[in-house]
Amino acid sequence: MLKTLGKQIKEFKKDSIMTPIFMILEVIMETLIPLLMGSIIDDGVEKGDMRHIFLMGGLMLVFAVVGLFAGIMGGKYGARASTGFARNLREAMYANIQTFSFANIDKFSTAGLVTRMTTDVTNLQNAYQMILRMCIRAPFSLIIAMAASFLISARIASIYLIAVVLLGIVLMVIVKFAMKYFSQLFEKYDALNASTQENIAAVRVVKAFVREDHEINKFKKASEAVYNLGVRAEKMVILNSPFMQFTVYTCILLISWVGAHMIVVGDLSTGNLSTLLSYCMNILSNLMMLSMVFVMITMSMASARRICEVLNEEASIQNPENPEMEVKDGSIRFDHVTFRYNENSETPVLDDINLEIASGETIGILGGTGSSKTSLVNLISRLYDVSQGHVYVGGKDVREYDLEVLRNQVSVVLQKNVLFSGTILENLRWGDENATEEDCRRACRLACADEFIDKMPEGYNTYIEQGGSNVSGGQKQRLCIARALLKKPKILILDDSTSAVDTATDAKIRKAFAEEIPNTTKLIIAQRISSIEHADRIIVMHNGRVDAVGTHEELLQSNNIYREVYEAQTGGNGDFDENGGEL
Repeated sequence: MLKTLGKQIKEFKKDSIMTPIFMILEVIMETLIPLLMGSIIDDGVEKGDMRHIFLMGGLMLVFAVVGLFAGIMGGKYGARASTGFARNLREAMYANIQTFSFANIDKFSTAGLVTRMTTDVTNLQNAYQMILRMCIRAPFSLIIAMAASFLISARIASIYLIAVVLLGIVLMVIVKFAMKYFSQLFEKYDALNASTQENIAAVRVVKAFVREDHEINKFKKASEAVYNLGVRAEKMVILNSPFMQFTVYTCILLISWVGAHMIVVGDLSTGNLSTLLSYCMNILSNLMMLSMVFVMITMSMASARRICEVLNEEASIQNPENPEMEVKDGSIRFDHVTFRYNENSETPVLDDINLEIASGETIGILGGTGSSKTSLVNLISRLYDVSQGHVYVGGKDVREYDLEVLRNQVSVVLQKNVLFSGTILENLRWGDENATEEDCRRACRLACADEFIDKMPEGYNTYIEQGGSNVSGGQKQRLCIARALLKKPKILILDDSTSAVDTATDAKIRKAFAEEIPNTTKLIIAQRISSIEHADRIIVMHNGRVDAVGTHEELLQSNNIYREVYEAQTGGNGDFDENGGEL
């Protein structure tokens, strides 16, 4: 874990080294000042030597200024090192998440990843700054002050030593119990963030079903869980304070009492007692700082483990050593393909799939919910790897290709269409960042998106709100299809991505595809027979297997599943929504 986190210090190594150096310099100055104060009392005040008083006073002022400068510089370097460390952690996590396959992403919740990149990183940032400053300063100051105290009076210094040992034992017990609660606390943070994210993302649904009270109660429960665990953890941590205060005041009383007796019998000077009292406060205050550091580290340990889970997660799908850099054509072949999302699962999601699709073919895919239509097409662009068998694209196993090359030639319009905040042109250029406006207009004509874009006041410069909330479902689907077309792919997969458009527009899109991109292999997953009946061939899926393959007419004659869907949709009166129009 330390090795993983240590890699993220990177260009801030110098700041991480300079911080403890300045902290040590500050400690040295703070240690020397009480000695000078004792000298002023013993050799200046009691002997009436004003020259000595001014000399020692001047040195104290110099040491104080040097200590102040060291403290400021330590704070400056410490802040830069810790914030830089936090920045690198976030960037490293974000970069690694981008490499994840769908299988990797399935391991983490969205809310959990957000918590790791915000709350957990902040905890680590604070802990790192405390480690650089207090973890160096406090022990070093404590050791120096303890050594100086033993040199002055071993008898009185023994009081410090006993106090330090007792407080150390108490602190270890507190940390042990607090750690358990802090580990549980961050899991509850995930649940709280999940509730917040889900509610905000689906706020229209919440209001449509008047479920505000239900969502408020759900959030309240998640918030209460965080509160309760937080209180338990803080109750443990706060026990440190009364023990510390009790020890400090007990030490001061014992030192004053023992010191006074020693002064009376001549074993200790007044100046030395003053120095020892200063060191007492120094030692115990540093011990208090050290306890705070331990508490902070205790909190951050749970965060560190969660961050390392993301940083150490290796993408389950990797490039081969010498990848193929060109996809010859859009031909596809499934050779005895079996697929499981979980390798330990007994029942496969796809079972012994054998298919051959020629380049440029238009293939319809039909099947009930859970028939694994989406799982089938996800294997083509290698979003998942097969459990058994082979998937070939352009005559080569998809595992032989460079991932970027393969995915640039396999354009997928997913079931859940996503648009990003920005103009329509900016969203379209996700397909090709170098696309001209004319290229974008052509893609939109093919996807029948130009019909509504031209009616917008700002046309292609219209701003799309986050998630595409200011366009309809059908408009969003057409923009996503246009974006996919801009990649000029050899394979185009439409995963139920025309479900929100009427059949008239659907027909226009299919006609445009046939005329404008005849050499692109088109796989169309649909629930409507009208969307796929004119395809070259139609694949019927059932329970993760290919139930039948054929043309519309062939399947009507030979396949019960296809015929039942067709009859349910037409009802003997033609397509159930053949006269559909813009909604």
